[in-house]
Amino acid sequence: MQDYEAILFDLDDTLLNRDNAVDKMFLMILEECYEDVKHSVKLEMLQKFKEFDKRDYGYSDKTRVFESFFEEFPPKYRLIGDNIQDFWNNYFPHCFSISQNTIYLLNAIRKQLKVAIITNGSTPRQKAKILNTNLDDYFDIIIISEEVGFSKPDKDIFELALNKLDVKPESALFVGDDIVRDIGGCQNVNIKGIWFNPHMNKNDTDIKPYAEIDSLDRLLSYI
Repeated sequence: MQDYEAILFDLDDTLLNRDNAVDKMFLMILEECYEDVKHSVKLEMLQKFKEFDKRDYGYSDKTRVFESFFEEFPPKYRLIGDNIQDFWNNYFPHCFSISQNTIYLLNAIRKQLKVAIITNGSTPRQKAKILNTNLDDYFDIIIISEEVGFSKPDKDIFELALNKLDVKPESALFVGDDIVRDIGGCQNVNIKGIWFNPHMNKNDTDIKPYAEIDSLDRLLSYI
């Protein structure tokens, strides 16, 4: 088996469960903007909120998500304008938590290898997620797209990480859930990409990951 020097990770939906965070964010919106919603209606509202969030995933401005949701389910207390973005920026990072299994895994890996995060997104929000979950304690470097001026799948962001870690592409692995941004991106610089696919989604692209895992624990078999 090849000896690796570093593992690079995506953040959202890889190290952190974004779906769970969106569920918590939805409950905050209910509390802030609605009153006395029946359970059956809550389920319908949650499904719609997730649809709108997924539609605009990757965009920093979440105004359209809220406005679409409020149009579908008129609230008693409506957030408008800058208040929408402020609400998202202030509360969403606090909706994330890290599993104990992931902490154990990171502790095991960093005893042997250099570790890094490469994440797309707003600098304040991504930093807040990382600080609130104490992930900054486990990584040698953390690269946020807005902060450095380019994003996955751009090869420059991967090359920057390699340079900061002082490792060659063939000595690194990248782990991420997005087959195009993460796996296609890292392959642009000849890093082997491990597709984290816990929901067993179908790969409809021409991108062939080096490996596919449904649990982060399975990473240990590659190092």
